[in-house]
Amino acid sequence: MSTISYPKVEKQPIQKRTAIIRSLLKGMVWVIGSLLILLSTIPVILLFIATAVPLYSSIVLAIVDISLLVALFWANRTPLLVSVIVLGIVLASVLAVWLSQVYATTPPIIDAQGNIVPGSIATLEEVQLGDSKQWVSIRGKDVHNPVLLFLAGGPGGSQLTTERHTLSKLEDYFVVVNWEQPGAGKSFNAVDRSTLTPERYIEDGHELVLHLRERFGVDKVYVVGESWGSALGIMLVQRYPDLFHAFIGTAQMVDFLETDLICYDFALNWAEERGDMKKLAQLREQGPPPYYGEDVAWKQVAYLIDTYAYMNQNPAIISGFNTPRDLSSPEYGLLDKVNWVRGPLDTLGIVYPHLWDIDFREQAPHLDVPVYFLIGRHDVNAPPELVEEYYELLDAPHKELIWFERSGHSPWIGESDKFVDVIVNRVLVQTQ
Repeated sequence: MSTISYPKVEKQPIQKRTAIIRSLLKGMVWVIGSLLILLSTIPVILLFIATAVPLYSSIVLAIVDISLLVALFWANRTPLLVSVIVLGIVLASVLAVWLSQVYATTPPIIDAQGNIVPGSIATLEEVQLGDSKQWVSIRGKDVHNPVLLFLAGGPGGSQLTTERHTLSKLEDYFVVVNWEQPGAGKSFNAVDRSTLTPERYIEDGHELVLHLRERFGVDKVYVVGESWGSALGIMLVQRYPDLFHAFIGTAQMVDFLETDLICYDFALNWAEERGDMKKLAQLREQGPPPYYGEDVAWKQVAYLIDTYAYMNQNPAIISGFNTPRDLSSPEYGLLDKVNWVRGPLDTLGIVYPHLWDIDFREQAPHLDVPVYFLIGRHDVNAPPELVEEYYELLDAPHKELIWFERSGHSPWIGESDKFVDVIVNRVLVQTQ
């Protein structure tokens, strides 16, 4: 009887393949882990280029990170050692973020020789407004000058440093106060954002003005409002006219729903002209405003991004935006820089559904303060035709509509010299 012999199974090639796969996976994990660890050192790196943290503190944290990285790549890596290194780098990053917030400041006002101007003020501070503390910057060459309150766009927008850079000449004539509104920048977490309404902004703005009156010994202040801030400014002066010398609106909002419908139709038409079928489909699928519930901000971004793109490619418009400069300014800590981005996306979507019914042509046809509209001729986001309609019917002690021929939505940035000149040599002269 013959026996059947079976071929021997070669186990060695299978074991080799398994070892190779394990080695590759281990290598991939090591590469990905190393990249994540390197990325976690970014907060310490940013201390040197984008914060006001003292150099010695930044150097100490950098030495800690470098030492830990050297140990990670050159020492005998045991699970315990790697865990300690990762923990050390994370703690250094957390400390870097904390220090950046603590040392955030606004630069002093200095003369040509680099000396602080006597009698000037340059401070970045929290003030109690309602049940929360919110941030303001206060800057001026003379604390006895008139007070001017700047209201940023948004809701959720922070223009703390943009205003300082572009409108610094106002500090020669005013004590300029820039309010970080709740849900924006340094005041991003000042209140429960889900509770934000226009009424909250009006009352907080009112309390801020009362605080400024008492602090600087003035009866009235000037207010400049930009985009959403221009709407908030009108609501403030309408309710509390005795507190204001004058209202200055730029990128003036008049009717929020009609404005967004115009912007939506503009984006549709422009997409059709460009043959952008993908954008056309996106806009048609989401439909025109008003929007409620989830994704309000993202639906608005879908057409507003095109209005900005259109203005940016218009050679008649001077842009002047410098976001890297603004974000690297010392007023913002590292967390503030993140919230600078989060504010418009988060807060705008919460507040905007409360704004669709606002139309100042019907709700604010009379204002008891002088009114100045400083309007970009080529603005697409806040259609000038609506401002002209409102201006014609507005009843005010004094009103002026001043055109900025080289501007779109932001004449205070693109034509800042003219903007300052109008406020100083027209508004201030006429209302003192």
